[in-house]
Amino acid sequence: MRLELLEIGQADQLSACKLSLLLGVFTPDNRIEGFLKCARGILQAKYAILAFHHEPYIWYSSDDGFKAFRANKEANLTPYFIGETVLNRHHENYSAFSQHIQDIGIDHERIVAFDLKINAGQSIGQVLLFDNLDEFYSDQNLDLVHEFAMNIMDVVELRLEYDELKELYEQQSALNVSKTKFFQIIAHDLRAPFHGLIGFSEVLAEERETLDESEIQNIAEYLHDTTQSTYNLLENLLNWAIAEGGRFVYHPIHFKLKQVTQIVYGVLNTLAVKKNIELIEDISDEIGVFADINMMTSVIQNLVSNALKFTHIDGSGKVSIRARSLVKGVEVIIQDSGLGMTKTQIDTIFEPHIQVSFKGTSGEKGTGLGLVLCKKFIDLNHGKITVHSKEGEGTTFKVLLPTAAKHNSVLQVPDYLHQ
Repeated sequence: MRLELLEIGQADQLSACKLSLLLGVFTPDNRIEGFLKCARGILQAKYAILAFHHEPYIWYSSDDGFKAFRANKEANLTPYFIGETVLNRHHENYSAFSQHIQDIGIDHERIVAFDLKINAGQSIGQVLLFDNLDEFYSDQNLDLVHEFAMNIMDVVELRLEYDELKELYEQQSALNVSKTKFFQIIAHDLRAPFHGLIGFSEVLAEERETLDESEIQNIAEYLHDTTQSTYNLLENLLNWAIAEGGRFVYHPIHFKLKQVTQIVYGVLNTLAVKKNIELIEDISDEIGVFADINMMTSVIQNLVSNALKFTHIDGSGKVSIRARSLVKGVEVIIQDSGLGMTKTQIDTIFEPHIQVSFKGTSGEKGTGLGLVLCKKFIDLNHGKITVHSKEGEGTTFKVLLPTAAKHNSVLQVPDYLHQ
């Protein structure tokens, strides 16, 4: 099997050659070409090859210049070194190694190989120097090339660390921009209700005598609804910030799912009735999960609250909470017959930095922060959340949670929850 020579322009998979690119291959700062040329000069060898593991090309240096070859997948040289860094004529595997190199199409009379290592021993590739002369390379010159190779590996390590730090910096910069945008959205959504709160409270403070009972009742209801929604937003924001900071303590227990869904039903059914929506809770008493009960209460309440927010109020709207046991866990399903979502909304629904406010069917506002918090809580509980929706046809959220172990004592549902 012969090596396949490539012209420089044919090397079309360079993006897969991360280490080679770090050393400037095919650029004026080509450290690979310089290293192979110098190593050949020190050993007076006619040919040199450098190959990095898992890269599609190997690099070949001779008096004819610097060329690329397709990597041979059968040329696995690492086992021949058996822990050594240099494989020369004194090595116990030299004969077997030399024959292997002949078999893959590299003719030679003398050959030496260096194992390229970084991070205190991790092999990333090999260098081969060879020709058809009889005289073996001197040990002194081999030591020089070995030291030179280690210096090149130091360069690789530094550039890898630089690339990693650069990537982390870019990620952090992008995150800072996202958070700035996110807090701009939050500030906007907080400012709007305060205009109404200030305005109507001013009316009550300064024009109380001119208002009749129905007007006072309307203002009171507005103030209550607005303060409640604003408080919910602040609470979600606080919880999200705590979760992002990793300060939430995860306390999983075995409990019956109905404990949570009945609480959520009791809290939100009044809102459902007010919006003329049928809220259905249909969870079997036998379904148990292993999760943090407080987090799951927050998740299901957020999902049901959102479903009510975007469901039609003409009497046809329905929101259901169901669950089923699967082999891989318990699947909780919150389904509504509401406005639905576009593909763009679905793709970005768990990304706080690009959410905007969407009005509910009664004019409710929100930032989607609750859904971000849901995703965070579900991740902490080793679960999974998915969403299926079509514009105008409603939305279905599915939450997969670990099943409660059969042999553990599962908490019982209090009798009053069945009443």
